[in-house]
Amino acid sequence: MKPVTRLFLIGAPIVVVVSVIFGGGDDSAVLADNPPENTASAAPNPLASGSDGEKKKLEERIRKMPPGLAAPGKKEMAAQIVASAENSTLDWRDQYDAIEDLDDGNGYTAGIIGFCSGTNDMLQLVEAYTKHHPDNPLASYLPALREIDGTDSHDGLDPGFTQAWAAAAEDPAFREAQDSTRDQLYFDPAVRLAKMDGLSTLGQFIYYDAMVLHGPGLDAGGFYGIRHAAMKGAKTAAEGGSEKEYLNAFLDESRHVIRTKVTETQRDTSRIDTAQRVFLKDGNMDLASPLRWKMYGETFQLPAS
Repeated sequence: MKPVTRLFLIGAPIVVVVSVIFGGGDDSAVLADNPPENTASAAPNPLASGSDGEKKKLEERIRKMPPGLAAPGKKEMAAQIVASAENSTLDWRDQYDAIEDLDDGNGYTAGIIGFCSGTNDMLQLVEAYTKHHPDNPLASYLPALREIDGTDSHDGLDPGFTQAWAAAAEDPAFREAQDSTRDQLYFDPAVRLAKMDGLSTLGQFIYYDAMVLHGPGLDAGGFYGIRHAAMKGAKTAAEGGSEKEYLNAFLDESRHVIRTKVTETQRDTSRIDTAQRVFLKDGNMDLASPLRWKMYGETFQLPAS
């Protein structure tokens, strides 16, 4: 599994933004019409105070925008870059069955983006999968997952949970559920909000990676807290500011959160220093290939598409 784990806070279940702006994202996720039952709605909605007319105008403006990171080729590239940070590989599809306790306080970390037993997203994934496939190998562990949510405990999971996860990963439906849950909880909200902030494809990726790494929390260490702090120091492009200046402010805040973590491995800032900051410095706002970056000292590259 990945050398640097996600930075959720134990004790606070994940604050999920499921289609927080207008509903489903640019991609048709399997779970779009069947969100997990325990989905929270406490995330800030930038449209909450606007009139119906303003909301419709903004919705229409975003609908007419280029797909950006949601274009199939760009989305694949985003998955590969995130996998280089999360699992030190570009082969993100080889991670569906991965599961390990990284001793980071988040319990088991598993799957294509590191769903965690201690941060609520693994619970939401297994609940959604079980809703449509009740006889799956993970169904019997749902009571335990609910009980330990918000902790790093393995109570009720050991000794068979890791084997059950690997067995479930053989099922195409479970792999599809991982993809859909990733999109619903992280990819779609990040891309949509980035578009609202007037950000380019690179900016959309920076939001997405931060959403995966920090979780969509409202606190200072969560995605929305980081965005809030960045907006205090620089205007977004939608506010008439410089996108590069704003993204540098956002990366500064994200980096600061990483550097405050407890363990040395958690404090590694490669994904910012030798990847995203490099793309930004090069002015690669379209996140165009070929791409070359370093992660934890290892060089990765994607050929021209």
